[in-house]
Amino acid sequence: MALHSLGFKGSKTDPSLFIYSSKGTLLYMLVYVDDIILTGNNPSLIDQVIHSLGTTFAIQDLGSLSYFLGVEVVHQGSNLILSQQKYILELLQRAGLSHAKSVTSPITTTAHLSLGDSPLYENPVRYRQVVGALQYVTISRPDITFAVNKVCQFMHSPTENHWSAVKRILRYLQGTFTYGLLIQQTSGSTLHAYTDVHNSSLNAFSDADWAGCPDDRRSTGGFAIYLGSNLISWSARKQRTVSRSSTEAEYKALADTVAELTWLEALLQELQVPMTSVPVLWCDNLGATYLSANPIFHARTKHVEVDFHFVREKVAKGKLSVQFISTHDQIADIFTKPLSSQRFADLRSKLQVVTRP
Repeated sequence: MALHSLGFKGSKTDPSLFIYSSKGTLLYMLVYVDDIILTGNNPSLIDQVIHSLGTTFAIQDLGSLSYFLGVEVVHQGSNLILSQQKYILELLQRAGLSHAKSVTSPITTTAHLSLGDSPLYENPVRYRQVVGALQYVTISRPDITFAVNKVCQFMHSPTENHWSAVKRILRYLQGTFTYGLLIQQTSGSTLHAYTDVHNSSLNAFSDADWAGCPDDRRSTGGFAIYLGSNLISWSARKQRTVSRSSTEAEYKALADTVAELTWLEALLQELQVPMTSVPVLWCDNLGATYLSANPIFHARTKHVEVDFHFVREKVAKGKLSVQFISTHDQIADIFTKPLSSQRFADLRSKLQVVTRP
């Protein structure tokens, strides 16, 4: 009620976001329990809002944003780096790996994790606590998302082999705890050889690893979504159903990416961020790319009809462009499978994961 009386309106896409818009003035307020971020294009009005809230609630103005929910905001000129260095170092200390030898990637290409692949780990509670903490680290470290998703699949019955995989992620973090996610104020860089990515355009990369799980043969789908050259959303997740072909797995991943794109478009519209072009979705599977544009429905793909119509409708209305990209340039590769150290480092840099000053 206090925010509504000040002219703020609750966001329809994010329940923790409140927006003030009047005569060219925009203020955004993000609320999580008793932690608040307030920003906008009118500093004097921001001060007025803080003063007004201070008359109703006991609040403390901590000044310029530097730390929020365990995430440090490091200012680098006009750019920001989101870092969880302090959180990672505390996690390493709790796990007893503060001085462990570092490794160059969070998961090896020879890793074959499955149910009951070795004797049960003696301390499953510790396993769950550490893996839960690692999930939180993925807020600023998209480079460990796939590895963390993999070890999360064995929470109920972890083995010694699974714990070894968790320790590798920690050893990787031990050598890269200074890394964080770069957010640039102006971003006109080129992400790959096919397109220039401008400041106000959404580009998504979608990929899937077909039948990668040895236990249930479900596929892992992943995506990376950029606003300009800034990575703003990413995912690595096992698909809910078994795919009968690589094209089906890729198309399911593509549909999940489109759903996230749709949500992001609605959010950016609420934030009054103008889009200069329709979102472009890059897929390295020709079959899935053709399916999104071809209105003729093949009999072998009837069981993915809902996903087909969802994506196809977006393309037909001109609200989405699905384009083919070579596997070499597919950034979402890092979210669907273990990679060699060199390939991993190349894709990590494209995720805008950089060393903080």
